[in-house]
Amino acid sequence: MKQPGDIEVLDGTRLASMAVGGLVGFRTLLYKEVLRFWKVSFQTVAAPVLTAVLYLLIFGHVLEDRVKVYDQISYTAFLVPGLVMMSVLQNAFANSSSSLIQSKITGNLVFVLLPPLSHWEMFGAYVVASVIRGLTVGLGVLIVTAWFANLHFANVGWILVFALLGAGILGTLGLIAGIWAEKFDQLAAFQNFLIMPATFLSGVFYSIHSLPAFWQAVSHANPFFYMIDGFRYGFFGVSDVSPLFSLTVVGAAFVLLAALALRLLKSGYKLRH
Repeated sequence: MKQPGDIEVLDGTRLASMAVGGLVGFRTLLYKEVLRFWKVSFQTVAAPVLTAVLYLLIFGHVLEDRVKVYDQISYTAFLVPGLVMMSVLQNAFANSSSSLIQSKITGNLVFVLLPPLSHWEMFGAYVVASVIRGLTVGLGVLIVTAWFANLHFANVGWILVFALLGAGILGTLGLIAGIWAEKFDQLAAFQNFLIMPATFLSGVFYSIHSLPAFWQAVSHANPFFYMIDGFRYGFFGVSDVSPLFSLTVVGAAFVLLAALALRLLKSGYKLRH
């Protein structure tokens, strides 16, 4: 018979049951977030794929015979991985940021805050859903644009690592932006003045070695550059900087942003008024 002060020892079955039960909230929110973008996939998946194809057709047609980046690699082939990664990053950011700001404005954020969800579960659900959307769009862009270039896959492992980390970083950044913003104008400013410039100035359309020394230094201060350069290394086995160094920068960026996002979620900053 259990006496007061006795420590209850849980057997393996009960521990496993509690662990599974603790993931119900995470799974439910993840399902809701994935379903949210998938039900309008014509807008959230098909449209970004079409945009990337248009970029490829325009830039590839104009610059194919005028720009040479790496030996034995055509400009169109060089462009494809950049467009794939750009699509992954932009759509991962859009997923988490748009979900939170819409929930705030419509007032249904309360239905996420009322259940006993931990800040870890909220973070995981929003970021994983963003990664899924980013990778879905990126895969669509890769499948469609691969017809226009002779692509190589030097190291699939590097491709997957940088795609996952890049999507995770932008999903986390979108979560932070969604928490901070109180209206669509603020979120649009965050995207237009931070995400878009950082993406376009990261080497998607060019190698940074073609830039003057000053702008090369500026590019090295852009974390987006390391995501795209490391991702491109997985295709061709060549890059502007060491892939290990790129992985270090990208990994550190993810850890710092994840720590900030978890702190904001735990404190309820701009979520619980």
